[in-house]
Amino acid sequence: MKKGIHPENYRLVVFKDMSNDEVFLCKSTAETKDTIEFEGQEYPLIKMEISSTSHPFYTGKVKLVDTAGRVDKFMNKYKKFAK
Repeated sequence: MKKGIHPENYRLVVFKDMSNDEVFLCKSTAETKDTIEFEGQEYPLIKMEISSTSHPFYTGKVKLVDTAGRVDKFMNKYKKFAK
């Protein structure tokens, strides 16, 4: 490996999937201000919208994610064309 291009500040970080509250612990250099108690210890927390525990490709389940009411806006906009 090349010297001087890899980060040195790896630490244990908890990642939390906000859609299903799954958490997992791994090493990361990601910066965060949030913390969480996990298995009796305090760790930095990274919040994620989606992970392998909730992504349709891995779960086989289709899930509608509506952010900021986009689906409602679309339905209201084209409601007049419905038969």
